[in-house]
Amino acid sequence: MAEPVRAERRSRAAEGLRAYRLIAAMWIRSTMAYRASFLMTTIGNFAATALDFVAILLMFSRVDALGGYTLPEVAFLYGLTSTSFGLADLAIGSMERLGRRVRDGTLDTLLVRPAPVLAQIAADRFAPRRLGRVTQGALVLGYALSRLDLHWTVPKLLLMPVVLLSGCGIFCAVFLAGAAFQFAAQDASEVQNAFTYGGTTLLQYPPTVFAKELVRGATYVLPLAFVNWLPAAYVLGRPYPLGLPRWVAFASPLVAVGCCALAGVAWRAGLRSYRSTGS
Repeated sequence: MAEPVRAERRSRAAEGLRAYRLIAAMWIRSTMAYRASFLMTTIGNFAATALDFVAILLMFSRVDALGGYTLPEVAFLYGLTSTSFGLADLAIGSMERLGRRVRDGTLDTLLVRPAPVLAQIAADRFAPRRLGRVTQGALVLGYALSRLDLHWTVPKLLLMPVVLLSGCGIFCAVFLAGAAFQFAAQDASEVQNAFTYGGTTLLQYPPTVFAKELVRGATYVLPLAFVNWLPAAYVLGRPYPLGLPRWVAFASPLVAVGCCALAGVAWRAGLRSYRSTGS
């Protein structure tokens, strides 16, 4: 019995990925029909997100260190966070619109289509302009790596791409869990943004500037610390927040998988509880 169930799940996953790819491609073609508009909005997205790092630069024009971290070290935290979040925002940032669909009843049209609802919502209005955030984060990360005097080892080199992908997975889980919550709240996009965009802003700064209670919450409750604080501590040779053991720096992939699994359970529960606006 287990093998047919696994085969069915693989088939559904493949179907979902195919539907996502087709819908995203449709929106990309639509966007590329107006290349000048795409270029301007991408540049605007790049500039808007760059203001966050400008604020950090302004702070360092008055201080030499922030919570014991130098500018290149803070830039390293910023780059990891912004790149990971930018990838998640590019992939499924449209999930935040679910509450609007629940309120106006347009979610019903997605339920009757022969494609997984999750894939349809995640790819809805796929916005290539969000590449501006990814690019900006990657440039800051490159700047940080060029300024840091790091002793690179094989584990550190292997950890870098793993951390970026794991951080993307953790943020995707937060987007998905927030969307699941909107089935009940119906108007909770700002609550969701507090954990997505708010979590990104939190992680752009060293854990040493926050109260231990907040750091514990970002580690044990909503494990955003695995996006960058813990892996960055290993790469930078910094003390770990909360005195955690060194091996937790390599736990980000497991945390990402666990978060996605829990978010998937929440999504299925929310979708099953949905009642049409006409009922």
